[in-house]
Amino acid sequence: MQYVIEGILMGLTLSILLGPIFIALTQSSIEKGYKAGLSVGLGIWVSDLLFIVLTYEFVHRITHIINGEYFQLSMGILGGIVLISFGLYSIFSKLKEFSADEIKGVKGYLGHFTKGFLINTINPFTFIFWISVISTYVLARNTTGWNSIAFLGSILVVIIITDSLKVLLAQLLRKKLTSTHMLWINRIAGIALTIFGILLIVWSI
Repeated sequence: MQYVIEGILMGLTLSILLGPIFIALTQSSIEKGYKAGLSVGLGIWVSDLLFIVLTYEFVHRITHIINGEYFQLSMGILGGIVLISFGLYSIFSKLKEFSADEIKGVKGYLGHFTKGFLINTINPFTFIFWISVISTYVLARNTTGWNSIAFLGSILVVIIITDSLKVLLAQLLRKKLTSTHMLWINRIAGIALTIFGILLIVWSI
């Protein structure tokens, strides 16, 4: 239970941070409905799961790469470009694209899944977070296999639950918004993503 509680607390701490992931979740839910928001969330969760597995298995081999100057620089620039691209698209998209219809079809779901996956994967904070957690809370403490699963699994479950709640809350807000409101929310979200992208590049340099 100790590892489960620690994992829950770690997941709750991560969930209250406001950043590009929060913007992507709520923006997609408000713009296209809760299914779009959950599709973005699914991309984020799959990305986190891959990070957990890969970091746990190869942390000794990749730590020096992650801590390398050129890796952080390239990932920071690439992540900034991805965020700026999503941001500019949201800012300059036309009003007719913002309807109250839910997304339909595999292509629509896959597009939102890819958005969530890319924003989370290209974000250097994701690398730093999972490597720090696994190095400090798992490997340094010689945590056994099942306890590691309990700890890391609890973090991931909390992230999934809190992200889903964010999507559902955004959906409730969406019902009270007109298309004009949704347009401006989308533009504000686009500006926020663009700012995050610019800051990410600046911090990396």
